[in-house]
Amino acid sequence: MIRELPQSEGANLAFEIMGKVTAEEEVAWLAKFDEHTWNHEKTSVMVILGENTSWGTKAGYEDIKWLIRNFKKFDKLAIVTDSTVWKWLIAIDSPFAKLVGITEKHFEPTEAKEAWDWITDD
Repeated sequence: MIRELPQSEGANLAFEIMGKVTAEEEVAWLAKFDEHTWNHEKTSVMVILGENTSWGTKAGYEDIKWLIRNFKKFDKLAIVTDSTVWKWLIAIDSPFAKLVGITEKHFEPTEAKEAWDWITDD
């Protein structure tokens, strides 16, 4: 399940993702990003990943295709999770993301407010 959080505003979006993301949910989520990035030059996003969050192969493929076409529209990406795997993935990916102008950062679940403050800080 993907749920937009109420603090989403302007060029800043917040989402919570729980359980397995289906291809249909992924397509709807990406449509939301398309709509949002149409109105804003750059977007910052906070994503809170719940326990057992996963993507099916089809949903993951849709996500990668969309990101390749739209990476220039992102400024900051805050991933909030207690998953060690995600923490390491972000640490590995962040230098590459920085090369294309995206700043990524991992936050623990207890730091969700700090994550929001970080993406909204100009």
